[in-house]
Amino acid sequence: MTASRILIQLDCDPQPSTFDAVVAVDAGAEVLLRHGNVTPESAVPLVHGAMFTRGGADLASTAIFIGGSDVAAAEAVFQQVQKTFFGPMRVSVLLDPAGANTTAAAAVVAAGRHLPLGDPTTAATLRAVVLGGTGPVGQRVARLLARKGATVAVASRSLSRASEVCGRIGASVPGGRLEAVEANGDLSPGTPLATSLAAADLIVAAGAAGVTLLAAAGRSLAGRAQVLIDVNAVPPAGIEGIMATDKARQDAGAFLYGALGVGGTKMKIHRAAIRRLFASNDACLDAEDLLAIGEGL
Repeated sequence: MTASRILIQLDCDPQPSTFDAVVAVDAGAEVLLRHGNVTPESAVPLVHGAMFTRGGADLASTAIFIGGSDVAAAEAVFQQVQKTFFGPMRVSVLLDPAGANTTAAAAVVAAGRHLPLGDPTTAATLRAVVLGGTGPVGQRVARLLARKGATVAVASRSLSRASEVCGRIGASVPGGRLEAVEANGDLSPGTPLATSLAAADLIVAAGAAGVTLLAAAGRSLAGRAQVLIDVNAVPPAGIEGIMATDKARQDAGAFLYGALGVGGTKMKIHRAAIRRLFASNDACLDAEDLLAIGEGL
């Protein structure tokens, strides 16, 4: 008898995400065990329950999904879960807090349809600007693009936070080319933000919902950009002129993507990742793994 596919949802919020639960069921999870307010300490016995109740090939039918709105808290749980495994006693695990990993992966997949991100030699000539680059999605977009070889300007209202993010990503991406840029609204000629926008092949707006990060004046500087992506679905647009439904819409020589245009790919990645969890007992899926899934769709 084949073991039922059990997904254990570890959420750092008081109430586990209904969105994540619905996607899990649609992706093939037959039993869903949901836990809220999960911390690294409280996760350990939950992981033990996943590890020790089944053996052999049946371990592949149990998996863990880690989510929640606090990305740092979810990452801490993710790290603790991995530390709790030992030898063959492990189950597959997916990290996607606030949808940051799947959204970032989908955005980079969209960019890769028009830019040579898959070519290590050519990618080294590409320049990207990530607006809202210190947020959950922005950090992951920057990390994924840096791994692809692009030069990435991480733009934030706080230069110190942008520098911190660049340092953290640089430590995990040897040879990564990252630049911290202060996005204080000053687009005067020669300012760091104006210079970065003018040189960009790709611009991704990944800031808070309902905040315009790139108005018409900024777009006018970005004449070189071939792809502009806005992952904000709440009006006003994060990049002025992009509609949430845009999917490779061409405008002034650039391909435009809105949140819903990227969202279809995000959902496909999310569902495929859940299915991947049950293919073995040793998958450990972070943003890079989700990008690889997206590129293979």
